[in-house]
Amino acid sequence: MKLVVGLGNPGIEYQFTPHNLGFLAVDRLAEQYGAEVGNRRGRALTGKAKIGPEEVVLAKPETYMNLSGLAVRELVTELEVDPARDLIVIYDELDLPWGTIRIRQRGGTAGHNGLESIVGALDTQEFLRIRLGIRPDFEVRDGAKYVLSQLKKSQYEMVDQELDAAAEAVKVILTEGPAVAMNRFNRKVGGAAADEEEK
Repeated sequence: MKLVVGLGNPGIEYQFTPHNLGFLAVDRLAEQYGAEVGNRRGRALTGKAKIGPEEVVLAKPETYMNLSGLAVRELVTELEVDPARDLIVIYDELDLPWGTIRIRQRGGTAGHNGLESIVGALDTQEFLRIRLGIRPDFEVRDGAKYVLSQLKKSQYEMVDQELDAAAEAVKVILTEGPAVAMNRFNRKVGGAAADEEEK
């Protein structure tokens, strides 16, 4: 059993904001694999899917971003999964430009509140992450305000492509392994391999 968690905030007012890319990625996976993420399990909405050889629980915590770890810890305990082997967390990353995704198997939080909550609740940094870039091509003066702002129509196509890439990354991780996925998706513009040690 694998657990794929997308991070975001519940509520229609947050649905299409940069901070909810994790939720949107889980929705994209559910759409592609015929699942419905509507079953309330602990403090999260969940659904089941078969991705490659793996039975997967897709989850969207309902605790709001800053308390994501509470929901994730309950799911990890209930499903008896090993975070280092069985957990994938998908979330937005302001340090990466739009259209960029990065896969990491461990590491710090780069100040992301949802990720900090999960690391604290699980007492480990050993779990796989898919980071979805949301940094715009202009200076962000108020990061908190920006990540909760509504997506613009001009961004929809780019967001759509990023969500498709995230869903494909999950499939590759589960069918071919994290190393293959990192080699395929961790690319900088121009095709150079991305630095896995970035924060």
